[in-house]
Amino acid sequence: MKLLAATRSGGKQREIRRLLKPAGVDLVFPDEVGVALTPAEDALELGDTFEANARHKAEYFARHTGLPTVADDSGLEVFALGGAPGVRSRRWAAASGSAAEVDAANNAELLRRLAGAPEARRAARYRCVLVWLPAPDARAEVFEGTCGGRILTEPRGNGGFGYDPLFLSDDLGRTFGEAADGEKDAVSHRGRAFRSLVEMLQREG
Repeated sequence: MKLLAATRSGGKQREIRRLLKPAGVDLVFPDEVGVALTPAEDALELGDTFEANARHKAEYFARHTGLPTVADDSGLEVFALGGAPGVRSRRWAAASGSAAEVDAANNAELLRRLAGAPEARRAARYRCVLVWLPAPDARAEVFEGTCGGRILTEPRGNGGFGYDPLFLSDDLGRTFGEAADGEKDAVSHRGRAFRSLVEMLQREG
């Protein structure tokens, strides 16, 4: 089965390739099937929830390609910040530039917001919501994964992407920036959500 993962993020693409490998699907991304980037995509992530954004992306790319499509929306939720940055995780600092520059600006904003915060106020979780559309007009299936941790006062490690160097995983005892790919996948929010999808595909396949 050819399956479209509705993301243009290089970091997400690398993780999704690893996570969907057990499903034995022919995985493709928007650029690989000729879906040109247009300003219309900017509006797909303006919802108030992860599920709304994932649903918008899945429906958009399924309509444009006719392919079975999975879309995720995910982000960091810091409890002392009322769940921020949440659905605004990628755009929190309103930065532009390369992926690395945007990540750096977002991490700087996170450190600024938590400057001087004690350990008890640094609890956080990563959250991922997947929406699976087997066909453009099909009923969507929704999967969710979370993982807990806390935010450090300075980054550790150069792996991963986004807020990973600041996120100290409860499960691993080190940051996602320090973790090997397989270690992160085993406990991450995206890993848990995609394993639920893979299990469904294997049951139905």
